[in-house]
Amino acid sequence: MSALVFEAFLSTPEIMTVFSQASVVQAMLDFEAALARAQAAEGVIPAAAAVAIAAVCKSELFDTPAIVAASGRAGSLAIALLKCLTERVAVLDADAAGFVHWGSTSQDVIDTAMSLLSRRALALIDRDLSALIGALLKLAEQHGEVPVLARTLLQPAQVVSLGCKLVSWIAPLLRGQQRLRAVAASALQLQLGGAVGTLAVMGEQGAAVARRMAADLRLALPAGAWHTQRDEAATLACQVGVLCGTLSKVAKDISLMAQAEVGEMAEPSGSGRGGSSAMPHKRKQRVDLTCASCACRPCSSMSASKAASSPLRSKRCSPPRPPRNSPAAPRHRNLQPCARRRRRNLASPGPRGSMHKETTPCRNKTMSTAAWQ
Repeated sequence: MSALVFEAFLSTPEIMTVFSQASVVQAMLDFEAALARAQAAEGVIPAAAAVAIAAVCKSELFDTPAIVAASGRAGSLAIALLKCLTERVAVLDADAAGFVHWGSTSQDVIDTAMSLLSRRALALIDRDLSALIGALLKLAEQHGEVPVLARTLLQPAQVVSLGCKLVSWIAPLLRGQQRLRAVAASALQLQLGGAVGTLAVMGEQGAAVARRMAADLRLALPAGAWHTQRDEAATLACQVGVLCGTLSKVAKDISLMAQAEVGEMAEPSGSGRGGSSAMPHKRKQRVDLTCASCACRPCSSMSASKAASSPLRSKRCSPPRPPRNSPAAPRHRNLQPCARRRRRNLASPGPRGSMHKETTPCRNKTMSTAAWQ
C-alpha cells in the first residue's frame, strides 16, 4: 500500500502533480531538448540531430512507470530514461541518436530537472503564502482591537490586542517569504558540467552552450558545475524548513486559542471538516493537523538531511562515508591503535620492499602510514 494514501492530506494536489512521475520525467526531457538546441546553435552537434532529439522529448511518448521501475536496476532514473530516449530518437533519425545527452552526465539532467520542478513548487508556495498574509492582514483590520489574553509558558499573563498577536505571525511570514525568494533566485540553477565538471567534450563551446541553456530554461547560470557544491541547494532547503517552522508556530497558536475552554478563535465549519468518528460534539483543528504535524517535523528533518548531504567527496556526488559505528561503515582492520600493531606496521616492508619511514602523529605518538592503508 502506498504511503501517499495516508500522507496525501499533508500536501496539495498541485504540489503532488509537480513532483509526479510524469512531471519529473518531462523536466528531465526539457533539459535534454534544451541541451540539444544549445549545442546545435553553437555547432557542437548537427542541427538536424537537435531537431530530432527535441521532437521526441515529450513525456507522453514514453512509458513512465516502466522507466521508473527500470531505474531501480539501473541505479539512476537518468540512465533508464536516456536509454529509452536514445531508442526513440533512433527510430526517427539513426544518426541523431548518437548525439543524445552529448557531453553531459546523469547528475546534470537530474539536478537541472529538480531546479525546474522546485521553481514550480516554490511559485505555488509563494502564491499561498501571499494569500495567507493577506488573510491575516484583513483579520487584523477587522478585529485588531479585540482584547485577547496573552500567555507565557501557557499560563495567563496580560491582556493584549488581537492585532498584536497577528503581527507576531505576519512579520516572520513576510520575512520568510522575502528570504525564500532571494535564496531561490540564486539556488535554482542550471547544472551542466559533464563527467567531471569540466565540459571537456564540448570544448571551447561549453560555456556558450551553458549560457544558452540557462536562458532557454530560465534558470540562473552558475559560475561552474556544482556537482559536489551543495551549499546553495542546502540553503534553499533550510529556508523552506524555517518557513515551515513559522507556519507550525502559527498553527499551534491557533489550535490553542481554538480550544473549547478558551474560545478565542475557531476554524470555519463545513461538511466533512474536522469531525470525529466517535464523538459527535468534537471538532478537530485541521490547521493543527496539517501544519503542526506536516510542516515542523518532516520538513525540518528533510532540510537537515539536505544540509548533511553537503560533504560530498571528489568531483562527483558519491555518498558520504557512514558513521564509524554504523553497520554500513567499512571495517578497517589495519586501524588498531595498539603498540603491537604499530610495531608490526613499522617493521613491515613497503610496496617496493622498503621500510615505511613516513609517520603520522596520533595521540602524541607516531603511527606508520601503513596503518592507514
